[in-house]
Amino acid sequence: MSFDALQEKIIACKNPTVVGLDPKPEYVPPHIRKACYEQYGETLEGAAEALYRFNCGLMDALCELVPAVKPQSAYYERLGWRGMEALERTIRYAKEKGFFVIADIKRGDIGSTAEAYADGWLGTTRVGEQDLSVFDADCVTLNGYMGGDSVNPFLKVCKQTDKCTFSLVKTSNPGSGELQNVTAGAGDTVYGLMADLIEKWGAGTEGKYGYTMAGAVAGATHPDELKQIRARMPHTFLLVPGYGAQGGTAEDVQYAFQAKGRGAIVNSSRGIICAWQKTGKDGADYQEAARNAAIAMRDDICRFITIE
Repeated sequence: MSFDALQEKIIACKNPTVVGLDPKPEYVPPHIRKACYEQYGETLEGAAEALYRFNCGLMDALCELVPAVKPQSAYYERLGWRGMEALERTIRYAKEKGFFVIADIKRGDIGSTAEAYADGWLGTTRVGEQDLSVFDADCVTLNGYMGGDSVNPFLKVCKQTDKCTFSLVKTSNPGSGELQNVTAGAGDTVYGLMADLIEKWGAGTEGKYGYTMAGAVAGATHPDELKQIRARMPHTFLLVPGYGAQGGTAEDVQYAFQAKGRGAIVNSSRGIICAWQKTGKDGADYQEAARNAAIAMRDDICRFITIE
């Protein structure tokens, strides 16, 4: 599932957005929590099951509308192994529903540790005489600020499995400039050098639509930098966080896209999965609320781009 597959799903849906499945227990509608706590108690197991059922309901409502989902590992790790089991089940269900799955793990280690992460999230693990898939995501997010040693093991697995990565370049958080905007070299910036490295790391893996297996994360909250990154990374698919709750607008995110509305996907998490909290129906309409929010986001962005 390379970026060709993601781009084709975006074209089919006419929707360049990804839903972040980042649920805390309190984000789950009360009736789902109640049912799970009655069955499992107010336990980590009960919370994990509530997240999973909520995710499944969201994906049932969104599968014909949204091309991709992006579960953030931290929200599952905080529930221990039960949460990670829920994440594994969520990824499996997402793929059954036809979503492109971006595992938001932001790993950034080197050597055999990076290889182990790559095997677990994108590849297979050898057990006896069998090679077994574990999480089997289509794509992962990475922190490449340790250099190519932290990304190349993932790209090696991507070449074997036709998968892909998104490495951090210019992130959407307010403090990103403390490091990423520091001057480096002859008037360049740290994030600019990282952009060049990612283009270099992915060179030679361009697919049908011209994008390599090495994608990049560039936040919507910094539109001027986003313009520069898009121009500097012509062969790189962009994941754009920061729309909505963090302050990024549709007018801002348009700069991530190339001709025909290609080469980028925009994330929203709370704006969609928590949309039920604004309807006054105590979560009974969480699927309808999520769908309406996803449609509104799609239509908002498509005021500025045309997907062909």
